[in-house]
Amino acid sequence: MNYLKIALRFYINSSIHVALSVYCLLNITYVYWGFTQKEELSNFLFFGTIIAYNFIKYFEVSKLHYSGSIKNLKQIQFFSFCCLLFFCYYLLQLNLKTILFIIPLGIITVLYAVPFIEGFRKNLRSISYLKILIVALVWSSLTVVLPIYDYGINIENKGTLILMTAQRFLLIFVFVLPFDIRDMNYDAASLRTLPQKIGLRATKRVGLLVLILCLVLELIISNDPKFLKCFFVVFITTLVLLMRASEKQSFFYSSFIVEAIPIIWFIILTV
Repeated sequence: MNYLKIALRFYINSSIHVALSVYCLLNITYVYWGFTQKEELSNFLFFGTIIAYNFIKYFEVSKLHYSGSIKNLKQIQFFSFCCLLFFCYYLLQLNLKTILFIIPLGIITVLYAVPFIEGFRKNLRSISYLKILIVALVWSSLTVVLPIYDYGINIENKGTLILMTAQRFLLIFVFVLPFDIRDMNYDAASLRTLPQKIGLRATKRVGLLVLILCLVLELIISNDPKFLKCFFVVFITTLVLLMRASEKQSFFYSSFIVEAIPIIWFIILTV
């Protein structure tokens, strides 16, 4: 059991879990539009997410030398290097216009972790209210707009694409709230995350309203009753997890259970 727990922690800490969630969100878009999955883009995004998240999480930590965690950190760094090789391989499989689309999002990701303003003391992550919006923007762009753009198909119903992108942005906004609730007593006060600004109960109410809006958008977007039924499961699951979120949640609550929602969504959508 101890070995299983160690493996699970590595699975989460090395960002495999969050990368699988992004991978599933991308392929949910393919399912909704009836497109055949492009493995090169899906795999590129999977390995790119691992690299990006490990860079963001361990950029500052890698400068320090904690005797208790350096062994695990080195394992994650080696794993990330291996993922970088796969990332480069799949990058070479993409067409130029797709790469040009990705570059600005990649720059935003780097600046999210690397200080570049106020005398190189602050990054995008440390700017008030910006953290959750950047995560939602990058995820929704990569998992909705990018696959459609990469296909190079002239979408007749651009309104559906806009609504789907907006829904994905709002849904990811809600996914991040349990993390902000978990960290509300540890994040710097200058971050002004939603739980810090308006409190725990009000944050959950905002999350509920945003989820209801996502459900309304799904009623407009869905062209298959199965899509709507699957999304309703996602709606209920997300709502329950949001309402049960607390500052004293376990390590696995947000990092594993909440981040598994897109994986669950993809599984029930494709079975």
